[in-house]
Amino acid sequence: MIRREFLAAAAAAAAASTVVSAGQPAAAKPAASNGGFKLRYGPHFGMFSAHAPDDLDQLTFAADQGFTAWEDNGMKGRGAEFQEKFAQRSGKLGIQMGIFVSTWIDWEKPMITDGDQGRRDRFVKEMGESIEVCKRINATWMTTVVGRVSQNLPWGHQFANVVETLRRAAAVCEPAGKVMVLEPLNWRDHPGQFLSASDTIRAVVKAVNSPSCKILQDLYHLQVTEGNLIDNMNRSWDDIAYFQLGDNPGRMEPGTGEVNYRNVFKHIHGRGFKGVLGMEHGMSIGGKEGELALIKAYREADSF
Repeated sequence: MIRREFLAAAAAAAAASTVVSAGQPAAAKPAASNGGFKLRYGPHFGMFSAHAPDDLDQLTFAADQGFTAWEDNGMKGRGAEFQEKFAQRSGKLGIQMGIFVSTWIDWEKPMITDGDQGRRDRFVKEMGESIEVCKRINATWMTTVVGRVSQNLPWGHQFANVVETLRRAAAVCEPAGKVMVLEPLNWRDHPGQFLSASDTIRAVVKAVNSPSCKILQDLYHLQVTEGNLIDNMNRSWDDIAYFQLGDNPGRMEPGTGEVNYRNVFKHIHGRGFKGVLGMEHGMSIGGKEGELALIKAYREADSF
């Protein structure tokens, strides 16, 4: 277990053996020379900005530390020129692209639960646009949110509307080999979402019945809503294509909350998971010190 005090104290000692700028190692060997991670943890832009202010240089810094994946919720809006540069840099570094958000998200109103045909058509259209982004950045998975519960429609009809719309979107994804990953969102941070519980999301995925519709199991959301992480993962294991991470409370790096991430990662690794675990969380310490502490936290949690 890593406490914040330990991380802060360890940061200074780690600095001597960690690269201080992207692609420019210090005199000592970078941390990655001590061995890579057992799993594909995926940082995001801004996570290493104190060491590498340029976005693409953050990829280089991350690779120097042993990270082999990346994710970016906002990649779709970054434009084709940046996306192509990202693909070139990540390809050279051997970094696998994880998720980006596939369609618009409305946190206040239903999206596809209430059966509105215009919004359902928009959902499918935007999914098609996202497939083109996937091709450009060599991505497979797209985060997909179905929206809030409709207050004026029985739950079963909402379920049917969601499944029918996702089947249409899956039919667009399948020929390209791309995958929508549905994310359950917890009731505390995102109240009123239709997909908030692991059993509901698994039922939706089973009903859609497509290789292009799977689960994004965000362990932070799961811990808030249900806990019992390993059992809940096991129940849905065959339909989980992607993980996201964050300790609770606080949604920070492993070791700052109540989740025993070393045991969780050991379980995921033991089951043979080869995909990406996105680091969709904040950092408990700012600046270079916090970035070094983040790296050390993942090394500790990965040391099973």
